[in-house]
Amino acid sequence: TDLCVCVLQVYMACQSMLIVLVGYTPEYRIEQQPEDGELQRQHVTFTEDVDSVVTEWLLIKQQAYKVSLAGSLFFAGLLVGNVVFGPLSDKIGRRPVYLTGLFFEVVFGYVTVLAPNYEVFAASRLLVGLMNGGIGLVCFVLTQEYVGKSYWALTGTLTSMSFAIGIALFGVLGYFVRPWRSLASVANSSGVLFFLLSVTLPESPRWLYSQGQTERAEEVLCYMALRNGNAAKHLVLQRVGAAKAGGRDNGGAGVLQLVLHPVLRLRTMVLMYVWYACSLVYYGLTLGASEASGSRFVNVAMYGLVELPAYPLCMYFINKQAGRRKSLSSFLCLAGFACLCTMFLPENTGTLLSATSLALLGKLMVSAAFNIAYVYTSELYPTVIRNAGLGVCSMSCRFGGILAPFVPSMRAFHASMPFTVFCLSSLSAGCLGLLLPETLNSPVAETLEELSSPTRPFAEFRWAGLQICV
Repeated sequence: TDLCVCVLQVYMACQSMLIVLVGYTPEYRIEQQPEDGELQRQHVTFTEDVDSVVTEWLLIKQQAYKVSLAGSLFFAGLLVGNVVFGPLSDKIGRRPVYLTGLFFEVVFGYVTVLAPNYEVFAASRLLVGLMNGGIGLVCFVLTQEYVGKSYWALTGTLTSMSFAIGIALFGVLGYFVRPWRSLASVANSSGVLFFLLSVTLPESPRWLYSQGQTERAEEVLCYMALRNGNAAKHLVLQRVGAAKAGGRDNGGAGVLQLVLHPVLRLRTMVLMYVWYACSLVYYGLTLGASEASGSRFVNVAMYGLVELPAYPLCMYFINKQAGRRKSLSSFLCLAGFACLCTMFLPENTGTLLSATSLALLGKLMVSAAFNIAYVYTSELYPTVIRNAGLGVCSMSCRFGGILAPFVPSMRAFHASMPFTVFCLSSLSAGCLGLLLPETLNSPVAETLEELSSPTRPFAEFRWAGLQICV
């Protein structure tokens, strides 16, 4: 169950990185050809045999901005998807929102493949981003709520690793499938398989429990136990503390509580900036991979593979004495320093120490910080408002994503400008992260009342004599 939702990130990574390869701009020259006496017609000749949206629709010179615009529209869609799908899944459930979003993302993905012109292509990227943002958020919450809190760091790490593997696989796929429409079609087709595998997924037992639907939560847990090879015939969920009446609003939980609640207000403001900085640096470095020296396919794959060591590394630190808070701040600051040093080295010196290698190191560090931000944020919000909290943080994250495609193009002003932006963003976010409380070995709040209580109760699953704290 959890594995299927985690591996879905491979498909989502391909959609996120699609513009990096299908929007590649090869070198070209413009020749003036005489026509009808004094009139002259410009003839564009591309020096590389490349099939991309740039070569098909001549997105060069004054039209070149449209490539970055298509990437930004995708992230704008992510922004709207986070705002809409997050609170919606808190109200009607994780499963229906997840399946509906995945279905339409695949549909709009094929619209991208068949786009007759740039306008349809750009609109389809906006709609794919809308669905991608919504299901990405719900997908992550499901991976957390299918398991106990002790496994949250593991499932969060597996989800992020799957996304990194997806980026690397997309680079390999792009090498073997060169025409942009064929590449987009193959990358999108994996979504059909994931949709078919996801149809049998159950609803989140934590969401059912938080809504007072105890019997349905027990049925889902019995089903999951059976799938895991355990016969749970007498499973009873018992609440320690005040039980929530079925369907009753719990403390007015909603997006507005993120502003009104004194504890959540500061957390939300800090987390929003942390997510924004992580997204700006993460996607800015990744989307700039095709502009670096060397093969664009190798660069994309490397920017994906370099993330893999980051996840076991951050998983080790956040579960040890360093905890979530110090680990998040440390990785962000290290990413900032790596980007700072990049500005003082040539791009490719032929040695291990070069601007490219330091940029990869910065990507590794910000990937670790991004992974911690997901896990950390889930633990800082109570169950009844967790999706809304993640949605607002993801919303600010998408502002970073919207700006990210344009940051590499700031090289036109000065070669070090992009890394200056990445450096300042990472360092400032790392310092602000120290304002958050530590959540290591702390119980997760289910309601807003528990969040405010100094000795707040927490839920327990009493299962055939085995007590599991969540």
